[in-house]
Order: sequence, then structure tokens, then C-alpha cells
Amino acid sequence: MVLTIRNVTKRFPGQTAETAVLRGVSLNLEGGRSLALTGESGSGKSTLLHLAGALDQFDSGEIEIGGTCLSGLSDSQRAALRRRDVSLVFQQFNLIPSLNISKNIAIHARLGGRWDEGWEKRLTDRLGLTGLVRRYPEQLSGGQQQRVAIARALAVRPKLLLADEPTGNLDETASAAVMELMLELVRESGTALFLVTHSEAIARMLDQRLHLRHGTAA
Repeated sequence: MVLTIRNVTKRFPGQTAETAVLRGVSLNLEGGRSLALTGESGSGKSTLLHLAGALDQFDSGEIEIGGTCLSGLSDSQRAALRRRDVSLVFQQFNLIPSLNISKNIAIHARLGGRWDEGWEKRLTDRLGLTGLVRRYPEQLSGGQQQRVAIARALAVRPKLLLADEPTGNLDETASAAVMELMLELVRESGTALFLVTHSEAIARMLDQRLHLRHGTAA
């Protein structure tokens, strides 16, 4: 099991009292599988995604990534786990303008000591980026930039890939094509994909779904 969340709660301080954003949420996600997290705005989706990626602390319950419990880890241990086991893809591509596409793809894998030239070539071939690796982000379309962001996230061979509305800036046709490629690569690499989406069409493409309503699984 790559990701296990057991009875997790998260509260944020308000003006007069603490507000519970997540109230006892649980899920399991295996490698090579994908899970869509859906729900209305304010239901706790982004909060749960950040907790799953060791980007924030939860108040109670437990989260495990690849068998490692997050509670009790120091800040440096959490940072090391993120570099090694977790990758992120967001609606904003966050590519580095001064680096060409090849260097953008490789940067996180190199920082994590996980760069593999053969795997990078495989990713660029599968994502249709082979002829674009010497270009710069501004020279690419939105769909091409999103494929670069996916290649960068998978280049480190993470156990867990977190995605927050990753195709939200693309039209419906481009969005479906990018998601198909992402899901194929997730299955091939054995990575677990945990994805936040408002799109019913995208949610139906994934293996599992968890719907949040007012901080609980509906």
C-alpha cells in the first residue's frame, strides 16, 4: 500500500473557535492505481492533498507513505521523504523559464539523486516531447507544458504522485489526452496517483473515487 490515511482530522483556527476542515477521513491507495478526490469548494480537498504529501501537519489520525508514518517525523525527515517518494503536478505548470525542457524534466530527479537518463528518454518519448527537449517553456503550448510537468514529476520515480486540477488550464480534448498519458505512465511505473478534480469526466477515468462533503467522506 503506497498511501494509507486513517481517521485523519485537521482544524484551522478561526476568529472565535477552531474550524474542523477534515473530520475522520480514511482511504487506501496502492501502487499503479489512481484515486480521484472530488467535492465542492471548501470541502477539504486541497487540505487532504497537502496532508497526504507531508506538506502540512494533521491533528489526529495517521498517514503512511510507503509504510512510513508521517506523525513524529521531523521537518528534515519530512522534506527528505518528499524529495524521495512524493511528486506534485498542479494546474499552474511551474516550469523554470531559464531552463530548457530537458533540464526542467531532470531538475527534481537530479536534486533527489534519482535521475536516470533512460527513464527520462522513455518519458519524453511517451509524452511526445522528444523533439522539444531543447526548447524553452515559453516556446511550448499549454498542453505541451503540462506534459513537461508530468514528465518532471515522474522522472524521480515517486511512490506517490499528487495532482491538483492538473488539466484545469486545458480544453476538454487536450485534458483527456494528457490524462490518458498520465494514467498509462502511472500504471507502468507503479506510482500511486492521488488527484483532485472538479471534472466528472476526469474522475470517471480513475480507478477509485473519494467524495468529500464538509470534511467527511460522502
